[in-house]
Amino acid sequence: MKFLMIGMAAMLVYAPLLAQPKKQAPVNNALVKKTGLKGRLIPITLSPLKNTTVYLGSYFGKGMALVDSAKLNEEGKGVFKGDTKLTTGIYFVVSPNYTIQFEFLMDGLQHFSIVADTAAKDKAEIIGSPDNDLFKAYAVFSATKGKQLQELEQAYKKAPSAVDSNRLRTEISKVEKELGDYKSAIQKKYPASLLSALFHIMKRPIVPAIPIVNGKPDSLYPYRFVKNHFWDDVIFSEDMLLRTPFFEPKLDDYFKYYISPEPDSIIAEVKYMLLSARSAKALYPYLLTKFTNKYMNPEFMGQDKVFIYLFENFYAKGDTVLLNPTSRKTIIERAYSLMANQLGQPAPMLELTDTLGKIRSLYGIDAPFTVVAFWDPNCGHCKDEIPRLDSLYRSKWKAKGVVVYSVNIYENEFNAWKQFIVDKKLSQQWIHAYQTKEAKLAEEKSALPNYRQLYDIFKTPTIYLLDKNKRILAKQLSLEQFDALMEAQEKR
Repeated sequence: MKFLMIGMAAMLVYAPLLAQPKKQAPVNNALVKKTGLKGRLIPITLSPLKNTTVYLGSYFGKGMALVDSAKLNEEGKGVFKGDTKLTTGIYFVVSPNYTIQFEFLMDGLQHFSIVADTAAKDKAEIIGSPDNDLFKAYAVFSATKGKQLQELEQAYKKAPSAVDSNRLRTEISKVEKELGDYKSAIQKKYPASLLSALFHIMKRPIVPAIPIVNGKPDSLYPYRFVKNHFWDDVIFSEDMLLRTPFFEPKLDDYFKYYISPEPDSIIAEVKYMLLSARSAKALYPYLLTKFTNKYMNPEFMGQDKVFIYLFENFYAKGDTVLLNPTSRKTIIERAYSLMANQLGQPAPMLELTDTLGKIRSLYGIDAPFTVVAFWDPNCGHCKDEIPRLDSLYRSKWKAKGVVVYSVNIYENEFNAWKQFIVDKKLSQQWIHAYQTKEAKLAEEKSALPNYRQLYDIFKTPTIYLLDKNKRILAKQLSLEQFDALMEAQEKR
């Protein structure tokens, strides 16, 4: 059955399954022997439903997916079955109206049975699965301790004195330690269990105290410790990571808090994770897609270098087979649009025509900084930003010798462009230029990339800052950020 993504926004907490672990033989052993099934065979009885279809769902990154279905008979009995096993992880039963009923663990054997009632979801029984016995006991324990923590934390917020605060803080730490000790005991006694593996995925390193080294505090030690131990015992070749609700939030926090925003630092982490996940059938394409989407249009300037790395080292080497034709076309075109305008590279050549019909070359400009602004006279945002650019130029940049190379990106708007320059009283010391229709046609006939592609102009205004050698210093920043960067460069 193909995965069907469903929109369930709320993430579930472990429901307290009240039954204690029992040593029971799997009730479906006879069925397994009779059919010789090597895949999954999970009988389910879900009262009071009957003559309807229920579903098997799982987490999938930050989303959820339906992965199987079972037809219930007159007695509310059905079977989830298939020739192959499902990826291990946290799964749930979903009602006919797509309501999650309860969670359980999909173990490696997948020959257990489920008995439950929609009116008593917390008493669902998973019979014949040692992993679920452990999960059930942990759920009861964690629910009890979770309630204690909630009560203590509420009391802590309302503590009338410092003495009470200290006492409650001590009690909170004690309960937190009990939870940690419980998990550690599971991992020690049942290291090969599914629950133990889930604890490793969930675990966040405890921030250590700042040590004193040679008489001085090493304030960076806690950061280094957490970063170095963030993924202890987590195997990036396991598809199970996706079948939990806590892997991707942990991944996002890692990149947000522990990895420098510099593209080279990000690339090192992305490379390690993707190469480690290469053998994972689901996790590898998921991570590749996640990183591609994040850095194709990044939050911070320069991080599109990460996308270029992904394209050159993965997509260009065959991984486009993972994409449908539309996505493949989008990624290839986006990569070629960004390759020519990476930070530190020479800006692509511009030889455009000014308002008097004269060819003006970008590389003919002699200036400590050149601002290249691509805009459209009919663009609402341009009508605000281009006059602001002119004001900043007149008040600060002109005295510094900055040159503005201003480009109208629509040759059909020649009259509107000239009128805008007049109406807004834009500086005549700017180079006001555009590409004529004739030049554009000649470029197309020669199969040359146009400047819109070379400068990645998909919105207006698009602005670049170049140094005296016409290397790209910055792009797509605010005018204030461009100004601050110029000042920083001058101080160097």
